[in-house]
Amino acid sequence: MQLNWLWVLAGLDGLLMVALGAFGAHALKETLGPQGTEWWRTAVLYQGLHLAPLLALSLLPGGGRLALAAGICFLAGTLLFSGSLYALALSGIRGLGAVTPVGGLLLLAGWACLAALGLRRG
Repeated sequence: MQLNWLWVLAGLDGLLMVALGAFGAHALKETLGPQGTEWWRTAVLYQGLHLAPLLALSLLPGGGRLALAAGICFLAGTLLFSGSLYALALSGIRGLGAVTPVGGLLLLAGWACLAALGLRRG
């Protein structure tokens, strides 16, 4: 039986998303302030939204290079997009916001790869 790394990473990403969401809602609710809370919520939302395609890709038999590229883009995009917002909310260092659009572009690339995969399989 071959280990499905996308499935493992989707599971870990989901676990982290729930933990970070709870942490922000309970442990940080008094310390983040309104703007930090909004950044945190956006990070959790985007992390959660990109779990579904990642999990779907992990279950796709024989997805090939496009499926792998989409998975990598979703993972890297989530790390950069949500990760930079988490860091921004915690630190207040506005320069971290410069990383967020790079993550967003990777998320868009993941969706483009997913669409191309659908066209190829169609």
